[in-house]
Amino acid sequence: MRLPVRRAMEVCPVEVAVSAVGGTWKLTVIKHLLEGTRRFNELGRLMPLANTKTLTRQLRELEEDGLVLRTVYPEVPPRVEYSLTELGRSLEPIVLAMNEWGKEFERIHAG
Repeated sequence: MRLPVRRAMEVCPVEVAVSAVGGTWKLTVIKHLLEGTRRFNELGRLMPLANTKTLTRQLRELEEDGLVLRTVYPEVPPRVEYSLTELGRSLEPIVLAMNEWGKEFERIHAG
């Protein structure tokens, strides 16, 4: 677990959640991984506005916090896959609710 998450534990549970899943693209990564295991380039194609460096950092943080599992297969070239842990999968109702809220927000502000 990363230091910012440990520090948030001294504040309140909301801060823990924000520290763990807050950040550029983290919730979107989780949303896509709810659909199944993905490779890095697949995630990149699903999020074309995310640059490689940021996506890499966010995946590493999600892995360090126990939300994402990174599996490296001993092949040439190496194959790396990302999937959600049970803890990461427990975010499903929250992510789906946020997705619906975002759709409604877009609808209201579209015109």
